[in-house]
Amino acid sequence: MVLPGDSRIDAFVLAEFAQRVQPEPRLLPDAQAHALRALLTRRGQVLEMLLMERHRLSQALPRVRRDIEESIAGLKQRLERLDEELGESVRQSPLWCEKDDLLRSVKGVGPVLSLTLVAELPELGTLSRQKIAALVGVAPLNRDSGTYRGRRGVWGGRASVRQALHMGTLVATRYNPQIKTFYHRLLQAGKPKKLALTACMRKLLTILNAMLKHKTSWDPSYAHTP
Repeated sequence: MVLPGDSRIDAFVLAEFAQRVQPEPRLLPDAQAHALRALLTRRGQVLEMLLMERHRLSQALPRVRRDIEESIAGLKQRLERLDEELGESVRQSPLWCEKDDLLRSVKGVGPVLSLTLVAELPELGTLSRQKIAALVGVAPLNRDSGTYRGRRGVWGGRASVRQALHMGTLVATRYNPQIKTFYHRLLQAGKPKKLALTACMRKLLTILNAMLKHKTSWDPSYAHTP
């Protein structure tokens, strides 16, 4: 049951979010971009099914193990086919190819993160670092209301992009020397792991935004980007 005041509360929350984040107007995707997003969404669904089947296999009785193993093999083939289609879609667009090459020059940015940024974050490289961080949902925002002053935190933004960025940053904290150094410096300063990782996500996103803006490949000097 929807209460009469709910719509007013929702409108207030949306207005407050827009005032604080000030998101840029987003163009409607063309057919090619829409198809790429559909493939990415389907890939995520197949991957989720694969993880579920692997979990079932670990607990399965012998009578059903073979059936689950066949299901896993089929899902792996579908995943490979979707990856091929995604790669082909990017190769058909010179603009996407250029973006993909630049993004993947960074250690920690694999095909999934790169394709997600290309498809789900077309604004990357066109906005300021503050606005792109807010758009993804990794910018620290105040939780104030009236006289209440809440703790700063990250919220809102594009969940699919943030999830892919989270996974890419986890890899970067291990294999990207600059991000790894930044991450461990935050931990040594007493920052909680979750907060340190979020800061690394924001830093990595800022670097990628600068790279696309200036159309340059990864450079270690980007590690000093604020």
